[in-house]
Amino acid sequence: METEAQAAQGRLRGVPPDRAFLFAVLCAVLAAVVGWTELILVVPGWVLPHWAVAGIVLLAAVALRIGRLARRRRPARAVAGWWWAAFTLPAVVAAAGIGLGGVGDLGAEYRVLDPAGPGGCRAVVRENAFLVIGDGSVYAVRGFGFALPGSSWIADDNARPVAAGDYELTWGDRSGVLTLHGRETDPVTPALHGVDCG
Repeated sequence: METEAQAAQGRLRGVPPDRAFLFAVLCAVLAAVVGWTELILVVPGWVLPHWAVAGIVLLAAVALRIGRLARRRRPARAVAGWWWAAFTLPAVVAAAGIGLGGVGDLGAEYRVLDPAGPGGCRAVVRENAFLVIGDGSVYAVRGFGFALPGSSWIADDNARPVAAGDYELTWGDRSGVLTLHGRETDPVTPALHGVDCG
């Protein structure tokens, strides 16, 4: 028979987490990592920036956590405090990354450029402008999937060379080159960017 001291110790320790809770923790950690990167997800017709991908993963983590709580049919001891922190801390870090990433992406535009390269390799561009400086990044994605930026540039006077059509995308047997054309008074630095899906 359980003594009073053993029962009290059990309440302090809490119950071990189940698989759903562990998966929720994993999703929260993944959302925290993705939320602070420049990762994109390309799916047919869409380019999802890092903060949107992290937001989806964080929502999955929260849904798993809420679903676990809703499935309880009787009162149970709380999950041990350090397990709760293992979920809460990355969830808060992810939420901060999502918020800051979303604000940083205000006004940003993502484009999948034509033509496609060898093996379906695509160049995806992110362009943004703030005050008097424009900036951009190019990603290489084979059809659809995740990618990190391979190269980036700065443009004077809020220039967005890809949006303006001031670029050339040429492909060789294995990789491509994106050439950006700035105006004489508003150069793009650097102007050449390799595109390689590896």
